[in-house]
Amino acid sequence: MTNTLFPDSPGAQNVQPQPLARLARDTTPDNPWPISLLSRKYHDAVAKWPGTWIEGQISEINTRRAGSAYLTVRDNTEDISLSVTGFGRFAQMAREFRQGDRVVLHGRPDVWMKQTRLSFMGDDIRRVGKGDLMAQIEELRKRLKGEGLFDAENKIPIPAFPKRIGLVCAPQARAEGDVITNARLRWPTIEFTVVHAHVQGPSCPPDVIAAIQRLDADPSVDVIIVARGGGSFEDLMGFSDEGVVRATAACVTPIVSAIGHEDDWTLIDLAADMRASTPTDAAKRIVPDVNEQLQIVDEARRRMRDRIRARVDNEMRLIEGYANRPSLTQPLTMLDRPQRFVDDARQRLDIGMRRIVDDASLTVEKLHASLTALSPQSTLDRGYAVIQTTSGHVVTDADDVKSGDELAVTLRHGSIHATVQ
Repeated sequence: MTNTLFPDSPGAQNVQPQPLARLARDTTPDNPWPISLLSRKYHDAVAKWPGTWIEGQISEINTRRAGSAYLTVRDNTEDISLSVTGFGRFAQMAREFRQGDRVVLHGRPDVWMKQTRLSFMGDDIRRVGKGDLMAQIEELRKRLKGEGLFDAENKIPIPAFPKRIGLVCAPQARAEGDVITNARLRWPTIEFTVVHAHVQGPSCPPDVIAAIQRLDADPSVDVIIVARGGGSFEDLMGFSDEGVVRATAACVTPIVSAIGHEDDWTLIDLAADMRASTPTDAAKRIVPDVNEQLQIVDEARRRMRDRIRARVDNEMRLIEGYANRPSLTQPLTMLDRPQRFVDDARQRLDIGMRRIVDDASLTVEKLHASLTALSPQSTLDRGYAVIQTTSGHVVTDADDVKSGDELAVTLRHGSIHATVQ
């Protein structure tokens, strides 16, 4: 083991470090290998392995960075995966592939010394025949969409307060516990009817179809949840089966899909009436929170009390206002305004009548003066006389009479009779 004494400590200059063991079997507790040396040994040993062709299905792929590609390739039959990394030409080729593609690729094993992690450095990748499962699912999606299976108008609303939930999941699955536990934490009285089914492999589609139809026929079930935990793209393929999708779309009871994690997707998500990102999310979205509902009830009660109190207070103010009105406390004041109106009308009538009489008097005086000025009496009053014949004609010319005619002469006061000589 390397001496760890401080350089200034006594005897430090006399201790020499031991040489590292050449082989692993030569290491001891006092003379171990550093981790970096072991990682280098791994790297050098793996570097001697020959390149190989491998076949599998892409379960994850990341080509976002230019010049590099990171894939996870899963065995076609076993639940075994391998990390594949490639650069340059391989990264350019990998951009043509998608999750779910079946591929063969060539590369060499490699050890990343920083973490002593085994990986596979790819240098060539090719598609396997018609193994593009994503393309097949996309073709099925377009066909079913054309039939109207995914139309929004066909979706059935989820009941606000379900009493019983039908749950389709694998036996002893974590998804079952997640759904039941979280649902009862939010709504303790909720009940469940659980139907176990295969959620992976060839038995998955018929089992899921039978479970959905069984729960749909149960009148006590208010909503159905089809739940499964996360998995690879191939693990979830059963929930993109055409029969499962059609059974989901034909279900009369509202149905919720809770398959995989948030990034996973299957065709059942499009046919279901609601899609939840996880089984836990499905439980939270289907049942209400009892605490929130109690708060809503308390808030509603408070608003009702406030509104009733405000209505009563308003009515009390109106009653007090009516009681304090002068019309009730001093009823005679109700006659003040009409009396003022009558007095004002009487005054205006008196003034109007006086004005009419004055105007009429003035007019009479003016007419009297005009009549007086035009009266023959006024002329007589100035010393003139009116001479008339016995027939009553006024004599205006001396030639109109002759000697011996009888005339009547009207003066200011009285008249006289005269004979013309």
